[in-house]
Amino acid sequence: MSALVFKVKNRVVTLRVVSFALALSVVLSLDAAEPVGTDVCVYGGTPGGIAAAIQAARMNKTLVLLEFDNHIGGLTTGGLGATDIGNKAAIGGIAREFYGRVAEHYAKEASWIHEQPAEYFARRGGSQTKASDPLTAPVGQRTMWTFEPKVAESIFNEMLQDARVPVRYHQRLASVRKRGDRIIGITMDDGSEYRAKMYIDASYEGDLMARAGVQYHVGREGNSIYGETFNGVRGQTPKHQFIVPVDPYVKPGDQSSGLLPFVQPGAGGKPGTGDDHVQAYNYRLCFTTNDANRLAVTPPPNYDPARYELLARYIEALVKAGKKPQLREFWHPIWLPNHKTDINNNGGFSTDFIGANYAYPEATHKERAKIALEHEHYTRGFLTFLATSPRVPENIRTEMQRWGPCKDEFVDSGGWPNQLYVREARRLISDYVMTEHNCRGARVAEDSVGLGAYNMDSHNVQRIVKKGRVENEGDVQEPVKPYPISYRSLVPRQRQCENLLVPVCLAASHIAYGSIRMEPVFMILGQSSASAAAFAIDDDVPVQKVDYAKLRQRLLADKQVLVWAPSRRN
Repeated sequence: MSALVFKVKNRVVTLRVVSFALALSVVLSLDAAEPVGTDVCVYGGTPGGIAAAIQAARMNKTLVLLEFDNHIGGLTTGGLGATDIGNKAAIGGIAREFYGRVAEHYAKEASWIHEQPAEYFARRGGSQTKASDPLTAPVGQRTMWTFEPKVAESIFNEMLQDARVPVRYHQRLASVRKRGDRIIGITMDDGSEYRAKMYIDASYEGDLMARAGVQYHVGREGNSIYGETFNGVRGQTPKHQFIVPVDPYVKPGDQSSGLLPFVQPGAGGKPGTGDDHVQAYNYRLCFTTNDANRLAVTPPPNYDPARYELLARYIEALVKAGKKPQLREFWHPIWLPNHKTDINNNGGFSTDFIGANYAYPEATHKERAKIALEHEHYTRGFLTFLATSPRVPENIRTEMQRWGPCKDEFVDSGGWPNQLYVREARRLISDYVMTEHNCRGARVAEDSVGLGAYNMDSHNVQRIVKKGRVENEGDVQEPVKPYPISYRSLVPRQRQCENLLVPVCLAASHIAYGSIRMEPVFMILGQSSASAAAFAIDDDVPVQKVDYAKLRQRLLADKQVLVWAPSRRN
């Protein structure tokens, strides 16, 4: 895990942000070989990166935000329009500003194109109470937590422009230069170089962190590492499971015939032990049944229904057991405004491509693109099979044929989401690692920079054979109460790097990360990281030596929520 060092020209261009348009034009006009000098460099246009950039600008620091592709916002603009949060009262700062802007958008009647607000809130039912309806809540108290992807991207762009944040697109990390324990420059694969006093790795993958030579982990730790109970291989996985027996072999009952597609070899490991596997990824699908705004679901290239033999057998086994399967058992649509959805995984065989992502965290950009495309093809094949296979009950086929991508979302990719849901990749190992004990309240971080509030949540990690039948392994869903996240979990050990903060791939065990890894929390931690970076610059200290009392005062002034009070309402 040593840093990669490259020699580059010893010149620095200092960027002073005068206005958004001017700063952006200066950054974009620089020659690829001309280094860009700033106070803060934020790598990753995720919500955490966006919040970090905005906060750095508000603290009067020069900065640049680097986005890998051509869209900012990560999952929040890439299909995850039904925000996973937990207790909403735990969300403050820039994150809450964003959800307030969402509410202000939908408080305008012109924002409702494909349905009326009353229709939407009735469709949402009890999941969105009248008190949180942005059309009736008092101005200044409005928040809304479900939204269309294109609306989220528009709001993020407005917030960046308001803060005069320069953004550079298509910036993928190639190398990191260090002098001693400090990063002194990073170079992109197009030759662009950025030199900053402080760096914030806000990527989902932790590439900057890894290339800076800091210690990190990929996969599930064994329970014994941190004295946990929900880490490592699971002995029992009751949820999102095959609920009837399904034969895993090409020739039923014949082990020598080999395994069906999407079933992995091996016993899966001893319960409680660690492995190098990560929980399944998928695409969060923004689909609709509104004919006026619906595209057809197209099959993947060389679609072969035989690849989905496992799904066919599962459906047939359900029918044989008298279960009368419904489409909702194979995916989970959550309604968004304007007759759109955020569709997630559900059940034993669904949109999660279990076992297909193990190489992703350490892969190259090109390899990751291939893995993402394989996930897309898997999902398109899954949907095509449900809509067309004669082995699928007619009620499911008929309903599936009514669904399709929205014409007005992801228009440059044919309605397909532009962001794979990378639920976890690398995770920092620092002097303070967040664990199950923090999530349970048995251990409390005294240097809080925000709260985690969602369940300890892991999607399945493996699909294996047990006792001659297919079983999914790895799903965990355990409730928590809001708990503090340590500042020390955002910074590497000082001897490894003293000017880097990591608000997304922070130091947490697999199961604790499953609770923390929510987009609003990444925004909270991104904002807190930028505040710390600004103080590190002002006081000329390593990020590990930032005065926490001063940091805490600033976070509270910025309306961050650092301590949970039971009197807070959801």
